[in-house]
Amino acid sequence: MKITKAVITAAGKGQRNLPLQTLIDRDGRQKSVLSIIINEVAQSGVEEICMVINQEDEAAYRSVAGDHAGRISFVYQNEPRGYGQAVSCARGFTKGEPFLHLIGDHLYVSRLKTGCAARVVKLAEAESCAVSAVQATREGLLGNFGAVGARRILGRNDVYAIETVIEKPTPTEAEQKLIVPGLRAGYYLCFFGIHVLTPAVMEIIDRQLHDSSDGRLSTISYALNELSRKEKYLAMEMNDQRYNIGVKYGLFNAQLALALNGEDRNDIIAMLLEMLLFRESSVSEREKE
Repeated sequence: MKITKAVITAAGKGQRNLPLQTLIDRDGRQKSVLSIIINEVAQSGVEEICMVINQEDEAAYRSVAGDHAGRISFVYQNEPRGYGQAVSCARGFTKGEPFLHLIGDHLYVSRLKTGCAARVVKLAEAESCAVSAVQATREGLLGNFGAVGARRILGRNDVYAIETVIEKPTPTEAEQKLIVPGLRAGYYLCFFGIHVLTPAVMEIIDRQLHDSSDGRLSTISYALNELSRKEKYLAMEMNDQRYNIGVKYGLFNAQLALALNGEDRNDIIAMLLEMLLFRESSVSEREKE
């Protein structure tokens, strides 16, 4: 299986403007969030990219894509019909082929020289199946993620066969259905935001949209749960950093992570130390008054 296409979703409410934001990347250069995400895709060897956006945003996205603008196709999700339906909007682009999928409001900082998406693509191509990146996540954060129940693949410490997928499970659901042998107590495997998906996912989503009474499918987790029962579907555990830039201080956290993992690391540490020393000095002065 060869992965040549990628789908990035960025049409959701509150998500549309995030890829247009500007950060300083690890190489010390100012870039749009979109450009940083596209670089993640490019490092995986995937050449063709489709962005699922609101039609009103195309000009803005093209303007911040930089040198990558020529390799991006755009499709539109103009009605808020959910994450699963957003992915299905790219069906004409994927044309029955497997594809890499990322979301437009997450950034990744790899602990290795190889990018996060590149490792997921490599495993998917080697195993000829769908692969979702996951991360061990403490119970208190389950309400933010889709999570999987899985069993470890013999001979691998970081690869699991997925058996169940639940969107934002309660702690009780997780304890009953998502326990993974070998994982630390109170932790569960939650989606990291990077997937390689097979054509079967598009078929499942389309059928669920057709069968639903209101024409909506709020998440893709339902489709992935069905996929786990139909074909081989693996999870790859990541020990890297992911940043949701759509939450409070999300952009700040992502910028700090990029800086501390980049060529300006020493300068940033010096700046932070200076800020902390100034704060402590100010507190001490106030206490003396």
